[in-house]
Amino acid sequence: MASGRLSLRTLIFAVCATLMIGPGLVAGTIYTGRLQARAEAMLVDSLKTRGEMSAGLLARRLHQLWQEVESLSRTVNTGAIDDIRRDINFVSRTDRRYSWIGVTDVEGKVLAAKEGMLEGVSVAQRPWFRRGLTGPTAIDVHEAQLLAKLLPAAPEPYRFIDLAAPLQGSAGAVQGVIGAHLDWRWVVENLTAMQAPGIDVLLISRDRNVLFGPPGLVDKPLAIGAAEAANRADPSRGVQLQERWPDGRDYVTVIIPAVGHADLPSFGWSLLVRQDAEAALAPTRSLVRDFWIVLGVSALIALALLFAVAAWVTTPLRRLAGTAEAMVTDTAQGAPYRETRYDEASRLSAALVKIQSRLAGKPAAP
Repeated sequence: MASGRLSLRTLIFAVCATLMIGPGLVAGTIYTGRLQARAEAMLVDSLKTRGEMSAGLLARRLHQLWQEVESLSRTVNTGAIDDIRRDINFVSRTDRRYSWIGVTDVEGKVLAAKEGMLEGVSVAQRPWFRRGLTGPTAIDVHEAQLLAKLLPAAPEPYRFIDLAAPLQGSAGAVQGVIGAHLDWRWVVENLTAMQAPGIDVLLISRDRNVLFGPPGLVDKPLAIGAAEAANRADPSRGVQLQERWPDGRDYVTVIIPAVGHADLPSFGWSLLVRQDAEAALAPTRSLVRDFWIVLGVSALIALALLFAVAAWVTTPLRRLAGTAEAMVTDTAQGAPYRETRYDEASRLSAALVKIQSRLAGKPAAP
């Protein structure tokens, strides 16, 4: 007769399933959460290391060029133009990264220059000259202006970054400026060599224009959080974030706020290193997915075995309960099923046999 209460089989199954699956779910959630967090941290560390190495390598190479310009600024004597021209031509011949090197007077007139280019021409309005009068300076990439018609024809316009420093006399007064135009193609070649499959290195200007990076972004303003964070971040440490880029994909991005080394004048550059989040974290997500599949299949098998065990345990009790209920209305029914699965059921079965025998007035079987 149904009583509306839980059966022992259901109770055993429910309690054991909860005790088995509950801790497994909690432990699995904690494990997979930490696994994903660790994978993300390792990804960020990898991108940060690549970004710092790329920024450091580019800055050190630029610093080597800056040391040459700074060294010339300390040795140039504006009264010995032939010596200046000889030194400039020697440096420019031995290092093809210089598209142009020149020395001006305080009025901006070029006194000596590589291969005589622009000698006698006024560069007083050029930013490198005006800023170079007041101290060492670096000018961000720009297209050639005065030199555009003097350099050999090229498929693309010439682009330079400028380094300049004041020329000081023995009394400390500024006598002129030395300026050097570095070929931007050299910077691009260096940054291209720093790329890796699936990882993009982007060079960002002070005003958030992409100077180097994926073709679809170059020479365009980057209006995303990573570019804005590059201007606000502490130069002594990197910043990382994950966000959607203009191509509609989510990237993990590490920001290196400054590209500099020693006394190299700042160009105002920042470096962004990004990797597609889906591709980068796919192995970990696959591992997590496989973990839950294995755990789920194992749980189903365990539940099936648990159900079988619960049925095995409760079947003798259910038969004995039925026999006891029948004895209430019919003492003449056949002897109870002799249960032998486990001790408690066997003892209960034997007790029912004795009770039935007494009720029927017959001696119990031994």
